[in-house]
Amino acid sequence: MKKALAKYTALPIQVRASLWFLICSFLQKGISMITTPIFTRIMSTSDYGQFGVFNSWLGIITILVSMNFYAGVHAQGVVKFSNDRYQFTSSLQGLTTILVMIWTIIYFVAHEFWNNLLSLTTLQMLSMMLIIWMTAIFNFWANEQRVVYSYRTLVIVTVLVSIMRPALEIVLVTHSSDKVTARILGWVIIEIIAYFWMYILQLKKGGVFYSGNFWKYAISFNLPLIPHYLSQTVLNSADRIMIHEMVGSSESGIYNLAYSVSLIMTLFNTALAQTISPWIYNKIKEKNEKDIAPIAYGSLILIAIVNLLLILLAPEVVAIFAPKSYFDAIWVIPPVALSVYFMYSYDLFAKFAFYYEKTTIIMLASVFGAALNIGLNYVFIKLFGYIAAGYTTLVCYIVYAVAHYIIMRKVCDKFCEKKYPYNIKTILKITVPFLMVGFVLLGTYLYPFIRYSIVLVVAVIVVIKRKLIIGYLKSLLRLREAENNT
Repeated sequence: MKKALAKYTALPIQVRASLWFLICSFLQKGISMITTPIFTRIMSTSDYGQFGVFNSWLGIITILVSMNFYAGVHAQGVVKFSNDRYQFTSSLQGLTTILVMIWTIIYFVAHEFWNNLLSLTTLQMLSMMLIIWMTAIFNFWANEQRVVYSYRTLVIVTVLVSIMRPALEIVLVTHSSDKVTARILGWVIIEIIAYFWMYILQLKKGGVFYSGNFWKYAISFNLPLIPHYLSQTVLNSADRIMIHEMVGSSESGIYNLAYSVSLIMTLFNTALAQTISPWIYNKIKEKNEKDIAPIAYGSLILIAIVNLLLILLAPEVVAIFAPKSYFDAIWVIPPVALSVYFMYSYDLFAKFAFYYEKTTIIMLASVFGAALNIGLNYVFIKLFGYIAAGYTTLVCYIVYAVAHYIIMRKVCDKFCEKKYPYNIKTILKITVPFLMVGFVLLGTYLYPFIRYSIVLVVAVIVVIKRKLIIGYLKSLLRLREAENNT
């Protein structure tokens, strides 16, 4: 224990901060998933579906109302304007506050129209505006903490909110007849309590509510990215909204559970991306694109294996997370879990376009992916029911990944002397078997003996190959440490 503690304290502050920021991400997602079995048992499938619709609209409306300042321009601006970091933050808080007020007024002018369009109540819509505001405040503050590697307070706030929010939501839902609104109010109350002090603190530190220069910079930077942000959110959210409107809230609840369970695996996407992204960007900068492939292929294989394990164990996972009324979710998990692999792969390809600031073509690819998703959902949900939405999601992410691969090659033609980092044959050798095995595992759901035999074989292979797996994970950690030391 002492040796481990000594090794930890000897780590550079950048490495320790990165580790704790990653732990924060896991805690937020992890506690959320742990409480899912509680909510699926105290909320009906219809209520759970309605809450999923609220979350889906929240993702879309957040981008329109807040312009995602905290996701893009602020994270860059606190570094770019390091000498005026506090003024930059407080001015963006001011801009976000004004935008929230303007959109709230727009809502009130025709609130009945918006309520009918979004299938939400007035109280739910006002709560959404407060959540958007509070979330922006927290992210502005969190970005500042990350820049200066101040992780202790961030960890404490994250842990407290991750525990207190579901705890209050459970109490309110249990004692309310309108369980959807009760859960939303629990969310709002905790965020106001946990985050409002950050708003006051950052305004005091920066002393600026309005700054023409900073506001102009932020708007001009983020405005062209709005279609990209919106398209990505629509790609992730449109299916749940469309199922709610075209089929029913109960089916939307079942689909929402399956989607949420499948997206557990995006934790691994995030962890790997945070580990290797700085290293990849550095290799692009150094014109050493050929060094990227081995690490990228290994990470693709790891993501594939993790998602295949989820598909293999989907019936048990659903049984743990929800009662029998949600059992049909098992048929949605395989295609959505397969989609998670392509979410990760397209990010590997897109890094080249982001590095060379080809944001317009990225935006076009995102808009096309979102439009394709809506079109396919409209056709196939009508023909085959809500389960079809899982497969349209898979198709769209495959198309999205292929588009970004083509874009990457175009970018490399122009900026990398036609040196391509990845071999398409190698990628296909990983991807095609992954898809085939995924669908084979889906076919074993009605044959428990075959499926459990596969589980046993997989467990034996993991034990036998444990040194190889551990070695690869250690190599990824060394990449992060080396990058943080540069």
